[in-house]
Amino acid sequence: MKAIRTDRELECPRVDAGLRARGLTLVTLPEGVGEEQLIAEVADADLLLMCYTPITARVISAAPRLRGIIKYGVGIDAIDIEAARRCHIPVVNVPEYAEETVAEGAFALMIALARKLGPLHCEMKNSGWAWPIREWLGNDLAGKTLGLIGVGKIGRSLARMADAGFRMRVLGFDPFVDEETMRRAGVEKCGRLSDLLPLADFVSLHAVLNLNTRRLIGPAEFEQMKASATLINVSRGALVDEAALVDALLSGRIAGAGLDVFSEEPLSLSGHPLSRLFALPNVILTPHITFYTEEAMERLEQETLERCDELLAGRPVLIKSHDPRLRGQSHGVVFT
Repeated sequence: MKAIRTDRELECPRVDAGLRARGLTLVTLPEGVGEEQLIAEVADADLLLMCYTPITARVISAAPRLRGIIKYGVGIDAIDIEAARRCHIPVVNVPEYAEETVAEGAFALMIALARKLGPLHCEMKNSGWAWPIREWLGNDLAGKTLGLIGVGKIGRSLARMADAGFRMRVLGFDPFVDEETMRRAGVEKCGRLSDLLPLADFVSLHAVLNLNTRRLIGPAEFEQMKASATLINVSRGALVDEAALVDALLSGRIAGAGLDVFSEEPLSLSGHPLSRLFALPNVILTPHITFYTEEAMERLEQETLERCDELLAGRPVLIKSHDPRLRGQSHGVVFT
């Protein structure tokens, strides 16, 4: 048997060793592998594990032996799930491994921006000291308002940290989460996004990327935000109209941004649509890494192997996600 794991830059030693120990020939491919090379490799593959690499209809149709596609992570927008369904190939992700971890990452960006830790750190490294002048004047989180766009498990984890830990007011916009569920999580439900944006000091994105949420935050939304507000995105880069974000930051329309995800990854210091952000002191950029802790990776790798075992044994693969794209499958799957 043969397994393909794309995006080998994300090191998964437990998964790689586990697959080899189960007797599989493992081929690891780099991020950015071409479609033609991937098609050639999947021709005799039993399992396809991916994180970021697009899995197109052509790739899926070239894999007659494939028992399943495992996204070792959460987002499934890079997989042509309809093509997989037509070929009766189950698609599964690992949705729960980093809920607290990513929420902590979002909170780290929020507090770092509020206290200007990025430019302060640079000043200390360059000068050895920084006196308390207005340039370094930060903001308290206590008493401020956090607006959540998407109030699933990660959003609710962040709400708990902000409410119970920092005495923030938390607002939430999510058409798929009812008012009572939000209330129990300490979140005030906003029926419209336009109700939330003018009130929030921090806007944090935790929505699923789909056709309805792509570029959910654009020029009109930036106009509705406070000039003192900060945007946090640890979900998906394409939730934001990134050209509009650059304009909003350069013009001072919003006060800052903490970004872990981008429509075009990886970033680069020049030649990228977001390259200008590297020069801005009110922007913190991290390389799609808020999920990356020892504990989260242990959970991710363990559950990835569990899903592989189900597929290899010919059992229905366990779908824990409530994403309707995965819940719409009917072949070779079982749901929690």
